Amino acid sequence: MQNNLIEVRVVRKAIEAVDICSLELASVSGEPLPPFSAGAHIDLHVGGFVRQYSLCNNPSERHRYQVAVLREPQSRGGSVAIHDGLLLAQTLKISPPRNHFPLLQEAQHSLLLAAGVGITPILSMAERLANAKAAFTMHYCTRSRARTAFRHRIAQSAFAEAVNFHFDEDGQAGKFDLAAALQAAPAGTHLYTCGPAGFLGHVLQTARDHGWPEERLHYEYFSAAPSTLPQGAFEVCIASTGKRHVVAAGESVVDALAREGIHLPISCGQGVCGTCLTGVLAGVPDHRDMFLTAEEQSRNDQFAPCCSRAHSTSLTLDL
Repeated sequence: MQNNLIEVRVVRKAIEAVDICSLELASVSGEPLPPFSAGAHIDLHVGGFVRQYSLCNNPSERHRYQVAVLREPQSRGGSVAIHDGLLLAQTLKISPPRNHFPLLQEAQHSLLLAAGVGITPILSMAERLANAKAAFTMHYCTRSRARTAFRHRIAQSAFAEAVNFHFDEDGQAGKFDLAAALQAAPAGTHLYTCGPAGFLGHVLQTARDHGWPEERLHYEYFSAAPSTLPQGAFEVCIASTGKRHVVAAGESVVDALAREGIHLPISCGQGVCGTCLTGVLAGVPDHRDMFLTAEEQSRNDQFAPCCSRAHSTSLTLDL
């Protein structure tokens, strides 16, 4: 390990579905990889990019990490570098696992809802729950069978009977009845969901409309919705020095500070992962992240500088 990064080798690369490939990574040193919990992710350093991917293998495994990568039509370069440039036996650096989407071990029942490549952390959760012989139900929604990653792995798993597939190509017959799934869930069930912003928004709002409390709703976005808010300039003040820096229209706080030699930790660059969260001492942030809850955003005491901006003319940052 160098600078907390782990050198791994691609020991398997496979097509799991249309536009989705999986990578199996093993330590170059031959030592066991750091343990991880269901819902965890790693950062991949590849092709000059750093991208975040959820681990989708069984959390009991230490000999490998497995991730799945969707080829993004509007790729910022990471998914193309992995799909087209990353070769079998190639070495690369990854971060140790981190978990912002943990599975509550003591829940009496779990409801797992995945859409598209959002299956990755959900699949690891299903493996963990099955190993623990814990009760759960899983629904997996995709456009078509050809675009359903890990369909055969799930069908052959010990928890296959707990999984329900829903394919858009089947029309009304394939439609996922979310309200029915919520109503059928035993009392005290915890819900875990991952997928595109539209899917998560529908799931979470429907659950709230059905009276599900926030403490039983767990979710992870794998990409942020495009922002349509104004991009006006504003200032940030560094509390420790008093120096003020202008964030230009269309420029992120992270980039503005980097120009001045102030480098903040960053991973996803979209406000999804929480890596860059920074304290706010004064001013009102314009929250555009998908990581903080609505309650956390309302406190205005932290924000994601990779994507969020300011409603006030300036922000004083706890730096």
